[in-house]
Amino acid sequence: MPNSAAPAALAETPALVRDYDYLIVGGGAAGLSLAYHISQEPRLTGKRVLILEPEAKDQNDRTWSFWADAPTLFDGIVAHEWAKLAFRSPNFERVLAPERYRYKMIRGLDFYRFVRQMLTGNPQFTWLRTTVQELASTPTGARAGTPAGEFTARYAFDSRPPQLRELRRPSHRYLLQHFVGWEVETEHDAFDPTTAEFMDFRGEQGQEVRFMYVLPFSPRRALVEYTLFSETPLAKAEYETELRRYLAALPGAGHYRITAEEVGAIPMTDHPLPLQQGKHVLNLGTRAGRAKPSSGYAFKRILAHSARLTQALAATGRPPRHSTGDQWQFRLFDTLLLDIMQRRGELTRDIFSQLFQRNPVDRVFDFLDERSSWKANFQIMNSVTPWPFLRSIWHVLRRRPGRRR
Repeated sequence: MPNSAAPAALAETPALVRDYDYLIVGGGAAGLSLAYHISQEPRLTGKRVLILEPEAKDQNDRTWSFWADAPTLFDGIVAHEWAKLAFRSPNFERVLAPERYRYKMIRGLDFYRFVRQMLTGNPQFTWLRTTVQELASTPTGARAGTPAGEFTARYAFDSRPPQLRELRRPSHRYLLQHFVGWEVETEHDAFDPTTAEFMDFRGEQGQEVRFMYVLPFSPRRALVEYTLFSETPLAKAEYETELRRYLAALPGAGHYRITAEEVGAIPMTDHPLPLQQGKHVLNLGTRAGRAKPSSGYAFKRILAHSARLTQALAATGRPPRHSTGDQWQFRLFDTLLLDIMQRRGELTRDIFSQLFQRNPVDRVFDFLDERSSWKANFQIMNSVTPWPFLRSIWHVLRRRPGRRR
């Protein structure tokens, strides 16, 4: 499918139709995931959907990685997967081999193309390339104002990024997971394509959370990423310096060329992001807190949210009362780790070292997926040094984030 043109079945028809069953604002991971789930639900075949997206989405603007122990709807476009993951820190190194999980990566462009191709020929869906200037819940539905005019629907789903600067409160924690990644090709074999470097903490921490992350696609090709969790991004040259230092020290990687670059900053916050804006406008993606606050992983949480919304719409005609199903104890765990990251970021290296040294990797992934039992949660918390968490509990109780002293 050519990059420059929208599929014919998704042609714009705003002059003919102004009212829909569902409006989806944003054609990224969250918006297209919901659209795809709706298209696969036989009970919703009569529903008309308008997707409002200002960009062509014809570039590979990001990648999504995730661990999974069951098939997903998008396994057919997984670019690569790994059975083993390496964790490295100054005092502990291990190649982890999960029993149930595989680590997978999907490229953004493959995802956009796949969903749009699947919607081609489906008369339910209309695609309009425009911005949304106003989105409001009304007594009978939702209304979107755009440069192309006004559109209405029974429900609207908003996946635009949240404006956290406008929402900030002194009682919550606001960090970023920020990174620069290079896809590189080396002249000699330098990577083990069977093992992803999940976290390499051997570099200087600088009183923050800093690690290298490497996804090898072949012995001579990999995504190498320098990732930090902190309040403020670095100058771009600082990321690049660390990437060069890492590659220079890697046997076989002395001579390489950069074939692609990935730059990003993901909000990491315990701010209670609202799940809806009035009765008929629901939030999706990072706007609905689907990026896990303590890790930044979002893709599977987005899929689960889409499935939950679609199931309820099909069964009752309405969204579920609680659209995410999040559990309070995992939100608390996220808050405690964010508090530690904010006031003593360098301690995070030891916490993750203890987690992977003292627990089966499947238990850790279950915990991070918020699927673990109370017994497993206790085992996880009992495996790490308690003092940093006890201090953070005190900060939570007094409703003030911890600060470095």
